Amino acid sequence: MHIDQLTLKDYRNYDSLTLEFHNRVNVILGENAQGKTNLMESIYVLALAKSHRTPRDKELIRWDQDFARVSGSFTNRHGPLQMDVIFSGRGKKVKLNHVEKKRLSDYIGACNIVMFAPEDLTLVKGSPQVRRRFLDLEMGQIHPIYLYHLSQYHKILKQRNQWLKEVREHKRKNDPAFLGVITDQLIQAAAEVLLRRFAFLKKLQEWAAPIHHEISRGSEQLEVTYVASCDVSADMNIPTLVKTLREAFSEVEEKELRRGTTQLGPHRDDLAFFVNGRDIQTFGSQGQQRTTALSLKLAEIELIHEKTSEYPILLLDDVLSELDDHRQTHLLNAIKGKVQTFVTTTSVDGIDHSMMQEADTFYVTEGSIERRE
Repeated sequence: MHIDQLTLKDYRNYDSLTLEFHNRVNVILGENAQGKTNLMESIYVLALAKSHRTPRDKELIRWDQDFARVSGSFTNRHGPLQMDVIFSGRGKKVKLNHVEKKRLSDYIGACNIVMFAPEDLTLVKGSPQVRRRFLDLEMGQIHPIYLYHLSQYHKILKQRNQWLKEVREHKRKNDPAFLGVITDQLIQAAAEVLLRRFAFLKKLQEWAAPIHHEISRGSEQLEVTYVASCDVSADMNIPTLVKTLREAFSEVEEKELRRGTTQLGPHRDDLAFFVNGRDIQTFGSQGQQRTTALSLKLAEIELIHEKTSEYPILLLDDVLSELDDHRQTHLLNAIKGKVQTFVTTTSVDGIDHSMMQEADTFYVTEGSIERRE
C-alpha cells in the first residue's frame, strides 16, 4: 500500500496543501516547529481517524477556523482508495471512497500505518498505559472487531466505575444485584479483549524474537509476555476466561466498594520484556531497551503484511537521529524496497544510507512545503 496524494485544509498550521508522492522514500526536511510532525500526523490521522499526539480533535483545526479536512488518495492491492477525515465542532466524519462510515470500525484498517517516533523508544521503560496503547492501536488496524470489543469494555467500565464511586461516596445504596449484572457484562467484554490480545501477542513474539536476535548479532533472545491483573493465561478459551474472571472479581468486590473503582481487567494489564531471561525494564541497558522497541516496530510491519498481504506505510518521525549507526542501518535495510516510508529530520547529514540518496525531499518552512531535487 502507498499514498499517492495528500490534501490538507485548515489542518494545524496548514491552510491549504496538496502533495503528490511517487517514491518509496519521502524525506520531510526542515527546522523544528515548522510543520514536519504535523504533516506526518495528518497521514496517521487518515489511517486511524485520531492523532497520536492529542486526544482532543479540536486541536487539529487551524486557529480560528470551523473545520479541518485531511484527504488521501491511496493505491492498495485492490486498486485505488480515497480516504477523508473531517473535524469540526460537532465531531468528526470519516469517508471511504466518498461514502461516510458511521462506525470507526468500518473505516479503520483500510489503510495500515506504523509510526515510529522518539517516544516509542520509551515503550519498554515507559508506563503500562504506553504499552496498552501500543497494543490497542496496532491490533485495531488489523482486527477491527477488536476495536468494537474494546469500545464495549471501556463503555461498561466507565458505567461501573461511576456506580462504584457513587456507592463509596454514599450517593447511592449498594445494590448487589445491579453490581452482579454490570460485572458480568464487563467480564464478557474483557474475555473477548483478552482472547484477542493473547493471540496478537503470540504472533508479535514470533516476528520480534528473530529480528531482535539479528539486531543483537545473535547474542540476545527476546521474550514478550502479557502481565494480567488476575490469573488468566493465553491457553484459555472464552468460557474459561469468563469463569476465571468471575472468581477474581468476586475476591476483590469488597476492595472495589471501598475504593470506588474497578480493580481488575484489561485496562490494568501490562506487557513485560525479557532478554536472555532478564527483565529489561528493570535490568536492561538503554541499548537493549531501544533494540526491543525497534524489534517490535519491525515485527509490526511484518505482522501487518502477513495479515493483509501488503506492507503498511511507515512514518519515521525524527527517530533516525535517536538510533545509533547499527540500529539505523538495520532499520533502513529491513524496509528498503518494500515499504513506502516518510522520514522527518532537520538534516540528512548523519544518515548514511543509499536509500536516502534515492528519496524525494520536501522542504518545510512555516507551514509551506516544496519539493526539491
